[in-house]
Amino acid sequence: MDEHVKHYCGLFGLFGHRDAARLTYLGLYSLQHRGEEAAGIVTWDGKTMHAHKAVGLVSEAFNEETLRQLPGRMALGHTRYSTTGSSTLKNSQPLVVTYAKGSLAVAHNGNLINAFELRQQLEGNGSIFQTTVDSEIILHLLARATNKEFIDDLCECVRLLKGAFSLIFLTEKEMIGCRDPNGFRPLCIGRLNRSYVLASETCALDIIGAKFIREVEPGEVVVISGSGLRSIKPFKGEEAANRSHCLFEHVYFARPDSIIFGESVQDVRVKLGRQLAREYPVQADLVMPIPDSGNFAALGYSLESQIPFTLGMTRNHYVGRTFIQPAQEIRDLKVRVKFNPIKALIRGKRLVIVDDSIVRGTTTRARVKSLREAGAKEIHMRVSCPPTKHSCFYGVDFPTKKELIANTMSLEEIRKFIGVETLGYLSIEGMLTSVARRNDYCTACWSGQYPIPFGEEGNKFALERMAKHSGQGAC
Repeated sequence: MDEHVKHYCGLFGLFGHRDAARLTYLGLYSLQHRGEEAAGIVTWDGKTMHAHKAVGLVSEAFNEETLRQLPGRMALGHTRYSTTGSSTLKNSQPLVVTYAKGSLAVAHNGNLINAFELRQQLEGNGSIFQTTVDSEIILHLLARATNKEFIDDLCECVRLLKGAFSLIFLTEKEMIGCRDPNGFRPLCIGRLNRSYVLASETCALDIIGAKFIREVEPGEVVVISGSGLRSIKPFKGEEAANRSHCLFEHVYFARPDSIIFGESVQDVRVKLGRQLAREYPVQADLVMPIPDSGNFAALGYSLESQIPFTLGMTRNHYVGRTFIQPAQEIRDLKVRVKFNPIKALIRGKRLVIVDDSIVRGTTTRARVKSLREAGAKEIHMRVSCPPTKHSCFYGVDFPTKKELIANTMSLEEIRKFIGVETLGYLSIEGMLTSVARRNDYCTACWSGQYPIPFGEEGNKFALERMAKHSGQGAC
């Protein structure tokens, strides 16, 4: 995966545990890969909402002192990525408000494609926004609802939203989870003794010893209270029938030890690699991944092709967000800071290198160059997804179309640009054969077939994202 492609957020909520804040901290630690720019936890102690948010990694945002200042048996946590220009503390989550019906916190993963329209309407009616994130729109809609019960306000509100949203709310009495009817982003339910957990991925359940129960279904609202868990289905008819899970979760974003959309991420990645070997066989000595996201696809390629698998690059896991860019004359060396070839394994070998995707191509080109310098005889590039040609408007921060190498170059031009003997991308059909329910997935970033028609206001949002890439629609 080329650098600078980001997922938007990770969510974790815990209801009914005496050590809610600490366990939420651990849950967020497991979801760090979903957002590295800011982290936050909000708790409710029966009288007051307590919040702590900070820019940086989870380990940087919290310590013993900050966790002691988050009492209560209910907690909601969030890790965040933002698009360019919107990485500020005020945009970090969970968002917390106090309004006529009490205290409320919300954490959001996804993008609303009608955010521009809704924000204009709300501002026209007097709403004043404190952030540039579309999650705040949801709070304003709830504040204006007039139903007697909060859950009725929420069901009314979510029916106005278009796009991708996995949400967790914390009220003074309940924790509530919700997914959009397409089910773009994951959200699961777990149980820890008598406590309930909501999380973006099952790996966050594992770290605290919680048992995975099931996923929140697309279009479902789950309400967790002292009485247990109940399910509400606010969406009816066709709007509740079109599932569009993000297949890029399996390709790259989710952790391999998670279960996403009912399937093991590791198993899907191995299948992607096997299919890639069927579609693009080659004579070679070794199969190696670009670590870590290419590991299991490379393993699948090796198993199917019977070419030995090796880890031909070592990764430095201590290169953080604040790594200082080297001076211009040694800028090419920055690739070696993160990945360094193992020359003894590579020298004189014909290599198949497997990565999950190529976005801009510049990082891939630099890695190929380092393998050449390490003595590789031949390099055959294999990619476990199709060429990424289109922007995503449902919660993945892809570059603009003009920055996507597959949108501006032919396959032969890409092959020459990155400097390999052969190049093979997995086909869309081959990718879909690697998942159990192929019709339940969104392939828009590869096919350009968007599951939710934008309409006039959605097109404004899409054009704004492509032109400015400035992040108003980010969670």
